[in-house]
Amino acid sequence: MYLNVAENGLIGDGVTNHTQALNALSKQLSKTGGTLYFPAGRYVTGTLFLYSNMTLCLDAGAVLQGSDRFDDFPFIDPNEVKGYTRGGRWGVVSAWQAQNVRICGGGKIDGNGKLWWDSQKSDYERPRTINLIQCKDVVIEDITICNSPCWTIHPMCCENVSIRSVSIYNPYDSPNTDGINPESCKNVRISDCHIDVGDDCVTIKSGDEQDLLQKQYACENIIVTNCTMAHGHGGVVLGSEMSGGIKNVTVSNCIFQNTDRGIRIKTRRRRGGSIKGVTFSNIIMENVMACITVNEYYFCVCGDYPFPKEELFDPNPRPIDPSTPDISDIRISGILATGVKGVGIYFYGLPELPVRNVTISDVRLDVVGNDKGMSAVMAFDRTPSFGEGIFLENASNVDMSGVYVQCPWEKVVLKNADHITLNGEHLA
Repeated sequence: MYLNVAENGLIGDGVTNHTQALNALSKQLSKTGGTLYFPAGRYVTGTLFLYSNMTLCLDAGAVLQGSDRFDDFPFIDPNEVKGYTRGGRWGVVSAWQAQNVRICGGGKIDGNGKLWWDSQKSDYERPRTINLIQCKDVVIEDITICNSPCWTIHPMCCENVSIRSVSIYNPYDSPNTDGINPESCKNVRISDCHIDVGDDCVTIKSGDEQDLLQKQYACENIIVTNCTMAHGHGGVVLGSEMSGGIKNVTVSNCIFQNTDRGIRIKTRRRRGGSIKGVTFSNIIMENVMACITVNEYYFCVCGDYPFPKEELFDPNPRPIDPSTPDISDIRISGILATGVKGVGIYFYGLPELPVRNVTISDVRLDVVGNDKGMSAVMAFDRTPSFGEGIFLENASNVDMSGVYVQCPWEKVVLKNADHITLNGEHLA
């Protein structure tokens, strides 16, 4: 079935609210499958639900604009989505337990985010722009998304997701407006995208210790390739929500410009989970604050601290148990970073379970220093970095070959680090 919204009485005037009418048309397609087509115009809507075997096609010149009525975005019902404990609303475009869903067409989705940012509502009250939960065989391609109220594209517990040729623009100072956040997903490919946002550009997650649904599944088999990223807090980021584990991630052939950090891994005690089998290669970074960071003392966590800070951020070793995050088996190669403002490579692992088994090769870092006081890693007890080259604390078995660093401060700083090799020289 093919439904042209203009032929079904909808007016793309940027004023008329079509939430009920659009969902009625979408419900028709839930029975047969088919395409919901938007010609040029600006169509205002609250949450628009998609169903199995359905295509949302926004033609060139068509804009799907988020409603300015908060109640048009219903809260996710945890009694319906079993194990979902995070709270929050359904997105501008949403789907749950749908298969064979496609969003495409060359048009735009405008999340009308300023309304939500100005309201100062919490992250848990603001909708995503595209919110997919427990879906399979999803394609999002050839669209532009701007002004997301919170995270922009958020597949959660989904399988077989392809996101390609998508452009995302959120103001740099907009709160928590990440670009693409696959969470507890399997088989995700993100390619040929441009992401310019107010938080991390691409973030790979698997729930935190309180997320009963997400932490059941690892985020695995993830590819990010041929993308450009700008102005976010991080280029490609793993964590901090990693309680379900993250594995088999490949990031290649990307450019990061003016992101606060380039490659970023972040977590803390009690979060649990593991990050293993991660490869970064062929990445150009320009004017980032920090090139490569791994931080297991990350202090900016979602929600309140459910555990004493003295336990989470104790610099001394603590007992290892299933809630201890485990980061190992990382390969990084082919990195060219110029104009780095703060620090080149910064690892801050846990003393009881250090970051380990890391290979870094063919890397050139030009660290100019003077990051204007911003913290390179956002670690609980760390002061800003102003020009270090390589800083490793609580790290083991790190082999750096063909790594060249130019920096105004100390070139290499090691603390509680062992089996560290730099260009064939054993440092510790």
